[in-house]
Amino acid sequence: MSESRQPNHESASPEGRPLRTAALLAVGSELTVGETRDTNSGDLARSLSRHGVEIAWIAALPDVETSVIDALSDALRTVDLVVTTGGLGPTPDDLTREAIAAAVEERPAVDPDLERWLRHLFDRRGIAFPETNLKQAWLVPSATAIPNERGTAPGWWIDRPDGRVVVALPGPPGEMRPMWEGWVLPRLTERGLGQERVTRTFRLAGIGESAVAALLGEPLLRAENPVVATYARADAVDVRISARMDGARSAAELFEAAAVVVLAAVGNLVWGHDDDTWPGVLGREMAALGWTAALVEAGTGGSTMRLLGDAAWLTSSRLLAPTEADAPIAGLADQARRASGATVGLAVRAAESGEDTFVEVAACGPWGARETRQTAFLSGSEGRRRAGIAAASFLNGILRDEQTAGGRSAR
Repeated sequence: MSESRQPNHESASPEGRPLRTAALLAVGSELTVGETRDTNSGDLARSLSRHGVEIAWIAALPDVETSVIDALSDALRTVDLVVTTGGLGPTPDDLTREAIAAAVEERPAVDPDLERWLRHLFDRRGIAFPETNLKQAWLVPSATAIPNERGTAPGWWIDRPDGRVVVALPGPPGEMRPMWEGWVLPRLTERGLGQERVTRTFRLAGIGESAVAALLGEPLLRAENPVVATYARADAVDVRISARMDGARSAAELFEAAAVVVLAAVGNLVWGHDDDTWPGVLGREMAALGWTAALVEAGTGGSTMRLLGDAAWLTSSRLLAPTEADAPIAGLADQARRASGATVGLAVRAAESGEDTFVEVAACGPWGARETRQTAFLSGSEGRRRAGIAAASFLNGILRDEQTAGGRSAR
């Protein structure tokens, strides 16, 4: 909606209930049959978690009115905030409005301001207004219209008598995200969103998730506050610590206590934090030293190139043919460095070894030459992918050592 045209409805005075728990309901049969992937719930969960809200559950629901009503009713008995996405279109199978109205026991009706705004959208395009779209102008008495400047489906904000809040947003991410970030989230924050929480993720390399869990121990991983959890990612094993205030102990205090235990167990394997990526971490270290790098690899299918992407510090990258790669690995790294004029030459070579992958990595630079050999778990594409991570991890260790030593003059 343009600012001059959007209807102006003020929500009822809230009860002051803190919004600390939430349920996310994605509505649409295209989600439950696998035709469309639900990215909205992940985006909303990350946003709410950053604000200290505990996500009680996430559900994908078909376009069946009774299913949506039941899920809404359960959520309104359990959590402080319910956010729905999808089902706000004009067709008969778009049933989110009807389900919300039934769950809150209110009757929807056409809102005159919304109808004028909606008809204007079609008028200015010279398109006849389909009367089926009129349901997009519905409101229940307790609802406030959430402006949608990118589509024809306004959202709903509903304040319940007990202080709970229901937010209904359209399904297309290009409409949902601006509405959430620009309108809904600021108002939720004003209402008292979440609670004091400190969260951080430690990103690990060179170890599997089960081995990390064994090092951390079951008592730590089963604790309710702070919550310590492990996640196997494509580029790392993540250990996430999330602490919330508990009586006299602040979230920061509880977090620090858990972090000491985690880092004592796996701190030597940490290469990044939170949203860090290998190109970003290596880029920061390269920039701190004022260095550049050249890469050659063989037998990897280009996995290291894909991992590092188009990093500005990577001046050249080549996938060698087998006939070019039959040389000592350190020699390949030195050759790449000299040919490109980069500060650092990195060479990676991988070969299947039974059910696993044998990986050689070498790096040449101002420190001289260093190399490593290791076996990556699994063969095929997974083994090649792990070879790229092994190369990034090896280079990361060298760069950290060089920063600690104060760097050397580039040769």
